Amino acid sequence: MIVSASRRTDIPKFFAEWFMDRVRAGSCSCPNPFNPKQVFQVSLRPEHVDVIVFWSKDPEPLLPHLGELDRRGFRYYFQFTLNGYPPFLEPGVPPLERTLATFRRLSEAVSPERVIWRYDPIVLTSATDASYHERRFREIATALAGRTRRVVISLVDDYRGSRARLARLASQGIQVARRCSADDPPTAGLLATMARVAADSGMEIVTCAEEKSLESLGIKPGKCIDDDYIARVFGIRVPAKKDPGQRAACGCVVSRDIGVYGTCRHGCLYCYAL
Repeated sequence: MIVSASRRTDIPKFFAEWFMDRVRAGSCSCPNPFNPKQVFQVSLRPEHVDVIVFWSKDPEPLLPHLGELDRRGFRYYFQFTLNGYPPFLEPGVPPLERTLATFRRLSEAVSPERVIWRYDPIVLTSATDASYHERRFREIATALAGRTRRVVISLVDDYRGSRARLARLASQGIQVARRCSADDPPTAGLLATMARVAADSGMEIVTCAEEKSLESLGIKPGKCIDDDYIARVFGIRVPAKKDPGQRAACGCVVSRDIGVYGTCRHGCLYCYAL
């Protein structure tokens, strides 16, 4: 079993102590997000968990517990979202300098192979246009060179809740692009530049759940919970079945997510999980 911790909330940032308490207890309760009255028990015993995939924008609170996870025999890797957006998009995320320092510490602790950088999603606005993203992506890629082997990117998706939140930026004089598609020449140019910058920084660049292929721009389709990646990094084989609970364009294999929607306090305007 692969444990996802978590697509639904930032467990390493906000619930590190809860997670470690549940690890010591050997299991956790997980409500069905579509039927909260239905609660599942998920084993957190090392012999039942193939790999833990942590998702976070600021995993610093979990860092002191990594030694215990290692001693207990867990395999794990991190999906670390590092966009460096202005506060109007990510009001609760620490400044870029701090999260870069956390990324470096984490990479040194667990190895560059086990920390994946997510520049995700790409939100195009009048204040974060293609030229902004080119500069920001290059800045972060340069800072993380040698600290990670893979970067994951995606274009922002149009979720109902995030659409309403982003629309409110107009009151601040910030216009959100109506289209965010690789069919737009400026966006395609941005993505091609990101592919070159990633390669120059020693990083494989892949997409997350993009319906349109970006391979012509130098970006392959990716899987965030990736059986091939797990085999390469940890030397084990996990079932390669696509997770039926994820979107059609998502290539992730089956996992058990232990998070709860609506509990993340980063407050990112583009997020589907608020």
